[in-house]
Amino acid sequence: MATTFTRAGRTEPATPDPAFGLTPVRAPEGPPRRAPGRRLVRRLAGLYAGLALFGVSMALMIAAGLGLPSWDVLHQGLAARTGLPFGWIVIGVGAVVLALWIPLRQRPGLGTVSNVIVVGLAVDAASAVLPTPDHPAARAGFLLAGILLNGVATGLYIGARFGAGPRDGLMTGLAARGISIRAARTILELAVLAAGWALGGTAGLGTLLYAVGIGPLAQYFIRVFTVKGDNS
Repeated sequence: MATTFTRAGRTEPATPDPAFGLTPVRAPEGPPRRAPGRRLVRRLAGLYAGLALFGVSMALMIAAGLGLPSWDVLHQGLAARTGLPFGWIVIGVGAVVLALWIPLRQRPGLGTVSNVIVVGLAVDAASAVLPTPDHPAARAGFLLAGILLNGVATGLYIGARFGAGPRDGLMTGLAARGISIRAARTILELAVLAAGWALGGTAGLGTLLYAVGIGPLAQYFIRVFTVKGDNS
């Protein structure tokens, strides 16, 4: 007979010992559920880390001087014309694009509003401390690091599920009007690239590499960093 022990005034059989050939007590199946509070903290951390890293990635590509993504070509061109800091232009353009959501009936979330503010501040802060590389290999390294980091950042802030950025929402709003996602993205990218080029923005090898690489990178890192569970 198994040894007994007393708990709360009751005598109960002790837990069977596998060493004596007895069947051990099984733990409840399935992983423990993550507390909603912890999930929220994780989502908020992913959102703001992603937005800050997005700004850093933009600063890296700017420092490389080998070409920027289409929207940043526009931002750079506007900054050159107005003399305003690049980050302020990012914030201003984001606010204008966000206003265009109104006729498209898109609904912003915390991530949408945070995107407008945090990315612009982060790119200015990173640009203030990053060196300007001269050697072609260093410039290429900055460019590739910027593109990779941009994919990681996209996965983090979209994976947090607090809402799309202003530019992504403009694309999905147009798609809701019957235009395919591919066509809407292409139209927007070409339009802002042409405007940015005309204003003096830098388009080059980096623009092409970003266009080719960011899709697969974003898709991969969104899968990696998306927080499972409800949105509460």
